[in-house]
Amino acid sequence: MEAPNIAIDIGQLKNGDIDESLYSRQLYVLGHEAMRRMGSSHVLIAGLKGLGVEIAKNIALAGVKSLTLFDPEPARLSDLSSQFFLHPEDVGRPRAAVTAPRVAELNAYTPVTVHPSDSLIRDLDELRQYQVVVLTGTPLKDQLIISEFCHKNGIYIVIADTFGLFASIFSDFGTQFTISDATGENPLSGIVADIDSEGLVSALDETRHGLEDGDYVTFSEVQGMEGLNNAEPRKITVKGPYTFSIGDVSTLGEYRRGGLYTQVKMPKIVDFQSQSEQLKKPDLLMSDFAKFDRPLQLHIGFQALHAFKKAHSHLPRPHNQEDASDVFRKAQALADQGNDTVELDEKLLRELSYQAQGDLSPMAALFGGLAAQEVLKAVSGKFHPILQWLYFDSLESLPISVQRSEQLCKPLNTRYDGQIAVFGRDFQDKLTNISEFLVGAGAIGCEMLKNWAMIGLGTGPRGKINVTDNDQIEKSNLNRQFLFRPKDVGKLKSDCAAEAVQAMNPELKGHIVTFRDRVGSETENIFNERFWDTLDGVTNALDNVDARQYIDRRCVFFRKPLLESGTLGTKGNTQVVLPRLTESYSSSQDPPEHSFPQCTLRSFPNRIEHTIAWAKEKFHQYFVGPPETVNLYISKPDYISKMLRQSGNEIPTVEGIRDFLVTKKPTNFDDCIVWAREQFEKEYNNAIQQLLHNFPKDSTTASGAPFWSGPKRAPDPLKFSSSDPTHLGFIIAAANLHAFNYGIQGGSDVTRDHYLRVMNDMIIPEFSPNPSVKIQADDNEPDPNAPQNGSSGFGDDDDLEKLISELPPRKSLAGFKLEPVEFEKDDDTNHHIDFITSASNLRAQNYAIAEADRHKTKFIAGKIIPAIATTTALVTGLVVLELYKVVDGKDDIEQYKNGFVNLALPFFGFSEPIASPKGKYLSKYGEVTIDKIWDRFEVDDVTLREFIDDFDSRGLDIQMISSGVSLLYAAFYAQAKRKDKLPLKLSELVETVSRTKIPDHQKNVILEITADDQTGDDVDLPHSSRDTGMMATDGKDQVLLLRLGKEKHSSASIVHAENNPLTPQSASLNLFEAFLRSSHYQFAFQMASSSPTPITQWADKQSGAFHRAPSQFRNVISKQPGAEFPPEKGRYHLYVSYACPWAHRTLIVRKLKGLEEFIPYTAVHWEMLEKGWRFVDPNENLPGDNVTPDPIHKGFTHLRDIYFKVSPDYAGRFTVPTLYDIKQGKIVSNESSDIIRMFYTEFDDLLPAKSKDVDLFPKDLQSEIENTNEWTYPDINNGVYKAGFAQAQDAYEKAVTTLFASLDRAEAHLEKHAAPYYFGQNITEADVRLYTTIVRFDPVYVQHFKCNIRDIRSGYPALHKWLKHLYWDVPAFKDTTQFEHIKKHYTKSHKQINPASITPVGPIPNILPKDEEVRAVATALTSTGK
Repeated sequence: MEAPNIAIDIGQLKNGDIDESLYSRQLYVLGHEAMRRMGSSHVLIAGLKGLGVEIAKNIALAGVKSLTLFDPEPARLSDLSSQFFLHPEDVGRPRAAVTAPRVAELNAYTPVTVHPSDSLIRDLDELRQYQVVVLTGTPLKDQLIISEFCHKNGIYIVIADTFGLFASIFSDFGTQFTISDATGENPLSGIVADIDSEGLVSALDETRHGLEDGDYVTFSEVQGMEGLNNAEPRKITVKGPYTFSIGDVSTLGEYRRGGLYTQVKMPKIVDFQSQSEQLKKPDLLMSDFAKFDRPLQLHIGFQALHAFKKAHSHLPRPHNQEDASDVFRKAQALADQGNDTVELDEKLLRELSYQAQGDLSPMAALFGGLAAQEVLKAVSGKFHPILQWLYFDSLESLPISVQRSEQLCKPLNTRYDGQIAVFGRDFQDKLTNISEFLVGAGAIGCEMLKNWAMIGLGTGPRGKINVTDNDQIEKSNLNRQFLFRPKDVGKLKSDCAAEAVQAMNPELKGHIVTFRDRVGSETENIFNERFWDTLDGVTNALDNVDARQYIDRRCVFFRKPLLESGTLGTKGNTQVVLPRLTESYSSSQDPPEHSFPQCTLRSFPNRIEHTIAWAKEKFHQYFVGPPETVNLYISKPDYISKMLRQSGNEIPTVEGIRDFLVTKKPTNFDDCIVWAREQFEKEYNNAIQQLLHNFPKDSTTASGAPFWSGPKRAPDPLKFSSSDPTHLGFIIAAANLHAFNYGIQGGSDVTRDHYLRVMNDMIIPEFSPNPSVKIQADDNEPDPNAPQNGSSGFGDDDDLEKLISELPPRKSLAGFKLEPVEFEKDDDTNHHIDFITSASNLRAQNYAIAEADRHKTKFIAGKIIPAIATTTALVTGLVVLELYKVVDGKDDIEQYKNGFVNLALPFFGFSEPIASPKGKYLSKYGEVTIDKIWDRFEVDDVTLREFIDDFDSRGLDIQMISSGVSLLYAAFYAQAKRKDKLPLKLSELVETVSRTKIPDHQKNVILEITADDQTGDDVDLPHSSRDTGMMATDGKDQVLLLRLGKEKHSSASIVHAENNPLTPQSASLNLFEAFLRSSHYQFAFQMASSSPTPITQWADKQSGAFHRAPSQFRNVISKQPGAEFPPEKGRYHLYVSYACPWAHRTLIVRKLKGLEEFIPYTAVHWEMLEKGWRFVDPNENLPGDNVTPDPIHKGFTHLRDIYFKVSPDYAGRFTVPTLYDIKQGKIVSNESSDIIRMFYTEFDDLLPAKSKDVDLFPKDLQSEIENTNEWTYPDINNGVYKAGFAQAQDAYEKAVTTLFASLDRAEAHLEKHAAPYYFGQNITEADVRLYTTIVRFDPVYVQHFKCNIRDIRSGYPALHKWLKHLYWDVPAFKDTTQFEHIKKHYTKSHKQINPASITPVGPIPNILPKDEEVRAVATALTSTGK
């Protein structure tokens, strides 16, 4: 790739134009208007040590009219602690003269000069040429002189200082400063459902409007109150989440229908006070709410430092007690002068004195980003400025592992003296001997490397920095990734970044290693165990969640601390992940990305985002999908016979292949123009005419309401016009992209007249709507054009064979290949964004939607992340402040800070990281506490028998062992099958079952086990959670590490992660991996099916204890784009048993969430024998809805038939519920806890507001619900089974006593809270999960499972009241409860418990009426007055 000639670009740009290819990401933060204002502004920066050069760098990258630097002082060696544009050879030369040309290299659009004076206060009138003056490192007396002049003359001023781990900033933008946009958030908009006579506006479909009191809105397209349309903005008062008031509308008539509201950003006027006024009575912005008392103390302390320097001509000496005492005395004197009493913390102010000569790169980065953003606010009016002081400290970063003293902190005449003054030389030595891994060398990566170079990270004899990035540098990177220059465009980021920081600090030479590889499962041979073992820590500088989660998993596996950060425009966040202290990055997840309903995109768009998404889809349908399909047909001999027939959409696919290879194959560029013109007619005229034929503009719904109302906008067909640039733009872009597919030359050489000549020669046939075409009117309705189950597409086999016969033989296409288009948003010459922009805007013209320019379209279609250098610099500063703590080895979680900032507001929020969850189990030697994320067992390559025996000696009874998706061992296997496996070494077992050799580079294999401890319960150890975002299995999987190629030890060892994360070679590998989103090595799932254990045998023959096997299908329905199982009406079928409490959960939630029309279900017969659940015969008549033969698979008699259809080698249990994907013929999930949580949220976009608002897992109760699940599942839901299926007296007694102790606990909870539901006034998951066991308790579990210490109706009054309320008052519970199924299933299917299959008559009734109690209870309640 050739580097762009920036000088030529400047010459080509018109006056006031903005180079969007350079500033694209920043433009999405600031906007064109703010950028234009910046482009006419002149800025002066005084003081060019670390803080000043950071500000200069950020402003130069942002782009202003001119940037002037002032600092005549000679550079010192200590400046190199943070001044990255100074080199050792610059010592003694004026800082400004040396720095200016290096800042100028950052942006050719921003000229950089040196202020022509050696004093700013000698001639203050020279400052009139600047719009903003920035002061750093300036004496307070000079600050006051300059700031007073600026305040009186309308010059904006920003003053910033750092002293070690302390910093401050002051802003004064004069009087009547106008803020055009205080937040930078996109204006909110919505559709009006109603406006009443009092001016109350209701949003359509109860959509949350998101507005706040005092906001302003405008209206358009309102019918009946036309006076609102395009009128002056109206101030609103919020009345509720879906309503707001606009005041008096009495003169506007009566509202009829329609309308859009749009938020208007109104200017805000702010009056600033001068610095002299603010020194006396400061307005303080809080930077850390945990340090509420510090800002005012630091306000006084900073003045005391200036007073000290004025008296002594130097700042206090590092850690000098005498100087610190003097500073504190001066602070006390200043505090006594004020009107308000300020209580000073002597320790705090002495620390300020100790660090006064400190100069830290991360503090310069943090406040350099903050101050530069204030400058941009001043010149652009965009975002809210600081009012007016902000103080900050990071004293938690001070080391506790080394000593600090005056002797240890004194200058050594090195480049690190500014850092040694704060931390001491011993800590400096620690920093230099760290081995750190930086993943990513983009914007955050560049800033991170700069900071590391300044602090000397990895420069010692044992130190090293590893950096990897597989991306090449693009022109748009130059605006934020400041280590790169135009000459670097096209080169690899990791190489160029490493070269740049070695120039900044030559001591890095030989200590920085670059990789050009993406870190992922495919490069584990490069980033292998040996590589990870050498690391002390990892820092992420990534821009996507998947990559972050992979690195997070590896850090958990190798027990390495991880520093995580990210930015989004003016927002930034940081997170610290520490072994055995904190949760991991993957412990929490962002909400899924919002997607648009397909029906909206296809036929009923109402926002420009809809038309852009549609255009992006057309881009793929035209230029990506068909060429890829053609290439598959050419290259795969069995494509038609095997691969295609599995897709279920054969005929349209074969038609596409035929069109691209035969009927519509172009031979020259003119044919491509013709094709493009045909697509215009098809999409923007014919399709719209067909839509209006199906739904005329005057059509109504079944209720009589206008069909084209609310979100449905009636379209109009377009007539092609060559004079419309959007029309012609579509033809040009589409023709060029079609030509690209075929390798036909097009491009800029084709003139406009040529396009017109070709199109003028075309004959466009008149379109007549087809009355047989059906169009889906609503996403809640089935798609009439969707392939039916079992069909091959839109035709029969004869039609398909006829189409196939029209395809050219593959042999005739030897050497022919189409070129699919690979979407690239940042190449302005490739027609990609041009096509999407024109295609989207043409559709917007159809529907009278406001069009979007190319810039906005590129942002939305390209999913561009807005970015600006100021936020990036600030965030990396925060990360390095945390790095200091990690290097120090702090083990107090309260000393660490996760941060969130928003420079636009501005807002700063800090919190301590969330601690990693802990668990316990009972071994033979007592209770063992483990960390659910960071602990694991480590075991050598012993035999399976040795492995099981060793764990048995520790009191852990292994039930299952798996690796990846391969089940290696299960206690329920037949004896013969277990016998064959026991002599195998674990590595042999893995390779045998998976049929895959363990790679040579792999030294460890992750195993997962399910085990019981001495209590007989599932061990509450780390969940094995797949990459689904859903709950883990009800059983708990314990994670082990199998060490390969090691000497055999006598037994497995439980290894606990150490708390000193960055001590080189400090410990062996970490232990429990909580988030196994991808295993260290994935295996194919294979299980032998010979001699299966009977399906009705659940109890272990040796111990007599019952063990529930975990579910084996754990996929999820997800709203996220590209999900394998997206939410669709009628696509999924639920198989249940009315008898099964786990399946019962799903029926209740299905009804509570209003999913009856979306997810049909079939209930099996209550009988379950050796072949598992069976379907009823056609002539059987059982109570309950949908107890029928399988409606999807004709002839299937048992649920197992579906399992074998999906997986012929399946050897697990055939359980209900089973959620089946009709379209793909796959089982989504057979885990009830996962299924109900899918039902909670994943269909919400398709549901009416009433159902959408049902929240069974509310955020404010999630932790309480999870805590309740943790004991109700093993002790009650599963506890009845443990008692009932126990085959030994001690196992039974243990289970039944635990069960009733937990019932007592639930009773006490309900009695204490006295609410209708378990957690108050609303139904939650806790009610659903508990109900299905309690409703079965008296009719079945009391006698059948011998749970007869008490029954519910006579022994638990609060539980009984709660149960009756749910059954009698909530239809979702009563309508899904079928007692005949329940009683007959247990008593007639469990022949090992009830060989004669006799079903007891009682209790009568199965559940008492709501207001009735058993006689003894009624008497007791009467006597107590209840």
